[in-house]
Amino acid sequence: MTAPPLSAEAPRATLAHGWRWAPAWVLTFVALWPAPGYAEGVMVLGALAAIARLLMARFRGGSRLLSGPAWALTSVLFAAYWLPELISAIDSVDAGRALREALVDLRYLPFLWLVAAAVANARGRRITFGGLAIIVAIWTLDALVQAVIGTSPLFWSLDRIKWAISGYGMCSPQEVVALDRLSGFLGPCNLKLGMVMASLSPLLLFAAGRRFGMAGWLLAAAAVGMVVVLAGARAAWITYALVLVFSGWPLLGWKKLAAVFAFGLAALVALAALSPQVYKRIERTASALAGDEAGVDAALSGRSQIWQAALCMVREHPINGVGARGFRQAYPDCDPAPEQRAAWGEGPALHAHQIVLEVLSETGIVGLLLWLAGAAMAWRAWRFASPADKERARPAMLALTVTVFPFNTHLAFYSTFWGGLTLLLAALYVGSLLARDDDPPATA
Repeated sequence: MTAPPLSAEAPRATLAHGWRWAPAWVLTFVALWPAPGYAEGVMVLGALAAIARLLMARFRGGSRLLSGPAWALTSVLFAAYWLPELISAIDSVDAGRALREALVDLRYLPFLWLVAAAVANARGRRITFGGLAIIVAIWTLDALVQAVIGTSPLFWSLDRIKWAISGYGMCSPQEVVALDRLSGFLGPCNLKLGMVMASLSPLLLFAAGRRFGMAGWLLAAAAVGMVVVLAGARAAWITYALVLVFSGWPLLGWKKLAAVFAFGLAALVALAALSPQVYKRIERTASALAGDEAGVDAALSGRSQIWQAALCMVREHPINGVGARGFRQAYPDCDPAPEQRAAWGEGPALHAHQIVLEVLSETGIVGLLLWLAGAAMAWRAWRFASPADKERARPAMLALTVTVFPFNTHLAFYSTFWGGLTLLLAALYVGSLLARDDDPPATA
């Protein structure tokens, strides 16, 4: 007796059902950020699994996984990020490294597809966005505990595990950058807590506002705000201020939001009185009002010197830049003050600390045009989306927007950590904005 033929829907349903693990994979990847090697391994394994499943299904049933526009936009955003890397490698100051970076970063294409698939239906969004909000809340509480007792329970636990496994900790004494600010779950040798919390804060604030209303938003905003301030990165202060404006205004209105900012300013003054570190950062920021070049450079922690070097690289390599991640090699030839000790200490600057200058100096005008093309396509998708689509994607949209906000200083977008975080937010945005809400049927 012959078996009945499979219906045309069978491959599509099987493929879509086979990706129901994607939300758990995204949450595992983010939760492992304190251990970057393991996080990178999870990302690569997920990307390989995605490619394998698509190849086994011969890419049939893709419309059950992502909508056609979502497939297209994730691929376009990948191209806007990756093609500048590849083109910059042609005559890079370190062509071998630039080409290796471009080849390795091919993993981001299936990564984007998989993250977008994790939030492409109601079940996936509920698990993924809810889980991310819980992770950010845990990181916030952990950092607040560190502010009180001086130690992050999460990092301490990870450090003990690392000692037990390998005989050494997460941070060696030589890697410890500073102890005058909150480092949270990332530890004292990876002082990105403020930037990470500010960029991911919309995922927590929107969840708190939807579940607990105004009181939930206010409590979450106050807790995250305290962590961002004590983490010390003033760029994160700007990022978080934007988050408060665009997440709080629809919920509170302008008058109540203005009262929130007034309270926040008073709290900042109080923290400056209690914390010498916060006071020093406010004092350093105020030095820009002196009006001279030295005061501005002090306020920017030496970044004006880095930006002058970046502009030099743009002049010397206008078409395709010095190569992705080639800034440190090109810096000595463009250092505007080689005889002076830099504000950050010995050694060259590692990147431009500003997204437009990073893209221009490392990938040139070609790279900037490709980035702008990607941004235009992302904006076009938002512009023509329905109100319901926009509401689904609002947390990810705001997180992505404030992360790439050009009038700020930034971490390196072509680094593994910050590049991965940015592309994660881009995929969450695309997957939730261009979602298919028909949950795939379970298969026997």
